[in-house]
Amino acid sequence: MIAKRRKLPIGIQTFAEIVTEGYYYVDKTPFAYRLIEEGKHYFLSRPRRFGKSLFLDTLAELFEGNESLFRGLFVHDRWDWSVRYPVVRISFSDGVLQTRAELDEKILECLQENRQRLGVQGAHRSISGQLSELIRLAHERHGQRVVVLIDEYDKPILDNLADRDAALAMREGLRNFYSAIKGADAHLRFVFLTGVSKFSKVSLFSGLNNLRDITLSEDYSAICGYSESDVDKVFAAELAGLDRAEIRRWYNGYNWLGDSVYNPFDLLLLFRERSFRPWWFETGTPTFLIKLLTERKTFTPRLESLHSSSTLLSTFDVDTIPTEALMFQAGYLTIESVEPMGAEGYYTLRYPNLEVKQGLNVALLSSLMPDVGESLQHRRALYLMLRSGDLSGMFVELRALYAGIPHAWADNNPIARYEGYYASVFYSHLAGVGLDIRVEDATNHGRVDMTVKCNRRIYLFEFKVVELAPEGGALRQLKDKAYAEKYRADGVPIYLIGVEFSRAERNVARVEIEAG
Repeated sequence: MIAKRRKLPIGIQTFAEIVTEGYYYVDKTPFAYRLIEEGKHYFLSRPRRFGKSLFLDTLAELFEGNESLFRGLFVHDRWDWSVRYPVVRISFSDGVLQTRAELDEKILECLQENRQRLGVQGAHRSISGQLSELIRLAHERHGQRVVVLIDEYDKPILDNLADRDAALAMREGLRNFYSAIKGADAHLRFVFLTGVSKFSKVSLFSGLNNLRDITLSEDYSAICGYSESDVDKVFAAELAGLDRAEIRRWYNGYNWLGDSVYNPFDLLLLFRERSFRPWWFETGTPTFLIKLLTERKTFTPRLESLHSSSTLLSTFDVDTIPTEALMFQAGYLTIESVEPMGAEGYYTLRYPNLEVKQGLNVALLSSLMPDVGESLQHRRALYLMLRSGDLSGMFVELRALYAGIPHAWADNNPIARYEGYYASVFYSHLAGVGLDIRVEDATNHGRVDMTVKCNRRIYLFEFKVVELAPEGGALRQLKDKAYAEKYRADGVPIYLIGVEFSRAERNVARVEIEAG
């Protein structure tokens, strides 16, 4: 039986529209039902455009008892449709708020909209007092405890991270607002907050410390996003003509200690446009992230594999933003593995997929190089050389790449003055064209600086920074350590490439190439 094609719900966050207007829908009601059965207060962090708003809208329709929308879904025969709950809905997803006054005005507008929809009016004037009063009056009027759903709870802070004072003002305003929820607990049936980041309970939720954080719960890893099974079953009609392995390589790989998932936005755009592009990455260039990585002189090859503790991964505040936590929570890194480390977990992080790896490294080149246009030409040339196995011109190409960086620009750019800069530039050029790269790949004899697999060839790179004249030590280390032995079983040509950077010349001093 041929699967029937349906409309693609690109950008649609309204559950009723999706299920009544003939759109594809991946049933997330098993997660909703389990949450409601297991507890009362929840928090979930997921990257932008991952389906958080749609899930909250699904919860709202469920609690409001709109039975017709759920026919054929998991929850339909398990839910008591005779009970309808009043739902308070707050969202900060729209627009950018830049001052505390704008935040307060937005909150007051949301509260007024909820009062009108729920048919209650109050007398309190303070923001926290109005929220408490709204919850209490809604309970009294409707005879059922209240459901509170808050979408993008942290966006007013994240939009202002580049301005510390503004971000702190937003944090204080939100803390005042959210503090009212705990005091209204007797009137609450269910509370669910979503956002991108996970601000510490001390800084933002000091008055709301009873939230269960399901961000890294194995049971809820796939609460947002599409699993492999979802793609094969729900979107079977869209897969014709598309390379399934390539779909997986480009867009799968996000993991929160359970099943890996795809970003829904990516897949829906792929199915509509029928071409592989960084759809999610292109919707929001992470300017703050690029600035932060540049200021911290990040060694970009290291981003292939970072390590973090569970405590550090959950540490995020205006004045304390670990690189690993920011990149993980924003969706630019995901969990590769976890192992116990005393009372903590020890996490290995990686890029989730090709889209993020390629997109982020292209974005980073804008801070590593003065001319983005020239960078594109060098990426193309290096890619063609590796793909064809024509390495004779690599020394000339690399010399031209680094010679194109003016000394005056490098002198005024702090990132160009640290030792890892040379290798970072080279690595990000290759990662920016989507090559299969392994950094510090372990062998029985040590770790290879960089391994590149391209078009049935394997290239082993060793980098060395020298003071003046080239020394020839990079290639010698590759040979002496017998790094090629690990890869012989692949049955493809292996090339050893030693690259030496001269600190005095600020350029490549030597490139030695030898078949392995």
